[in-house]
Amino acid sequence: MFRLLYIIIFCCFFSLLSVAQDKPALNNDEGTTLNVLYRNEGSGKIYANTRGLGVLYRRGKHITAKTRSFYEIDFQSLKHPKEVKVSGSAQDKKRFVYGKINQVFLLRGSVGMQKVLFAKADNKAVEVRYSYSIGPTLAFAKPYYVQVYRSQNSITGQTSPDVVKFDTESFTQDSVVGRGAFSDGLAETKVYPGASAKFNLSFEYSPYTNLIRAIETGISVDFFPKALPIMARNPAENLVVTFHVGFVFGSKWY
Repeated sequence: MFRLLYIIIFCCFFSLLSVAQDKPALNNDEGTTLNVLYRNEGSGKIYANTRGLGVLYRRGKHITAKTRSFYEIDFQSLKHPKEVKVSGSAQDKKRFVYGKINQVFLLRGSVGMQKVLFAKADNKAVEVRYSYSIGPTLAFAKPYYVQVYRSQNSITGQTSPDVVKFDTESFTQDSVVGRGAFSDGLAETKVYPGASAKFNLSFEYSPYTNLIRAIETGISVDFFPKALPIMARNPAENLVVTFHVGFVFGSKWY
């Protein structure tokens, strides 16, 4: 079930990103006139933050010449600040994080407003905007599986690794030899509902007014009523604060 959910999420995001890129502007000035107001826009964003990587789709509509309302949906990985990858000694050499108990992904849906701080003076200038949004968040926590030596092959005399859920009480770092496959533990995924808020600064530099090309940076705050466990021997988190930077691309139309 959760494997299918992950596949659907990835397919939806890449479809939306391609739609954001391919939407026609439907005008005759080819995006060279500054005083043209496009009422609609669609954009995608690929970003990195202080605790992971993500993709986002945003659909906006002008309320006034300098104010837009929008909705967006984004999906990102969430790592713990204390994660350190160690090289595995198993045959497949998969690196692993000792002490990790859950692999976590966030799915956010938000609505918000974007406003222009400094408009473009000409097509070669940069437009500065700020935006804020709020909405629900779902955290998907998949148990982290590792390869460990626990059994002995009586014929060859060599140990063979078993793929098991990480347990800090049962394993030491020396007994773990690699990471399990991503599919291991998918059926045991738990969902943690929460809420999120974001604030962004956007620097739009496209030379054409019907296209969107921007660098966006900002802060995201996610709150979970039920604390989210990621690393063993570390407190589970109710509040997750991250800083992000990303590349935004898309198009505008009437």
